[in-house]
Amino acid sequence: MELIPWSEDRLELGEGARWVGDRLVLVDLLAGRLLETTGDAPEPLRELRRLDVPLGAVAPVSGRPGDFLAAAGAGVELHDGDGRRTPVADLASDSPEPARVNDAVADPHGRFWVGIMTYAAVPGAGALFRIAPGAAPVPAVTGLTIPNGPAFDADGTTMYLADTPLGQVDRFIVDPNTGELSGREPFLRLAPGEGKPDGMTVDAAGHLWMALWGGSAVRRYRPDGVLDREVRLPAAQPTSVCLGGPGLRRLFITTASYGLAPPGPLDGALFALDVEEAGFCARCAATR
Repeated sequence: MELIPWSEDRLELGEGARWVGDRLVLVDLLAGRLLETTGDAPEPLRELRRLDVPLGAVAPVSGRPGDFLAAAGAGVELHDGDGRRTPVADLASDSPEPARVNDAVADPHGRFWVGIMTYAAVPGAGALFRIAPGAAPVPAVTGLTIPNGPAFDADGTTMYLADTPLGQVDRFIVDPNTGELSGREPFLRLAPGEGKPDGMTVDAAGHLWMALWGGSAVRRYRPDGVLDREVRLPAAQPTSVCLGGPGLRRLFITTASYGLAPPGPLDGALFALDVEEAGFCARCAATR
């Protein structure tokens, strides 16, 4: 299948694409909308819920079908299948500037990782938090501006994290037992004009797929940092990537119309493309 728009919907800030069970789940971040669609054929997006705060991303909850752990507002909430919301953590109570969640994902060991940024994108005021069951949130990486990702490899011992305005992606070693990070090293440094690193995912071969905000493209990088493939898009602002659908080999790409005046006809669209390497279903977050 060649690259095609997967629905006629156009999102302000499509983000957080995750393959959950047999469906693609994604968000319209600033509008607080949680959406889903099947991976079989293009169809309209179905709204699962709409919040009164930004919704960065969700992760399915281990052992509780239909429940999600959500990066919402300035923290984390538990959403059950009936739409009830239970606060889990406030991640920005100490921030001197108004702040919100950005990207978030569960790792293979059930921890939930949430990026926080200020609305004004103050340099260095953002952070990546680690949320583990029964423990207080840990600011695992600080001094960020707009954190995106993180993305984990198959066994959860390698983590990639983007700081979007800086055009950089760093790689970390993750202790699988504790989630502690070490060995931070530069993985990518993008040149001006290439776009900015946004949402990411790792495929079964260990390649890093990355959306390029402002670059009209998605790229796949080998573990050694060498560019392996580029997919050009008819949309200016790709935001997140997800492998799902048949055989987990369908690449879904969210985009944004945010800030474009006027947006093009496909800005904000969800796209799909079949690729060779498979991905992974969304990892589940543990709550106890």
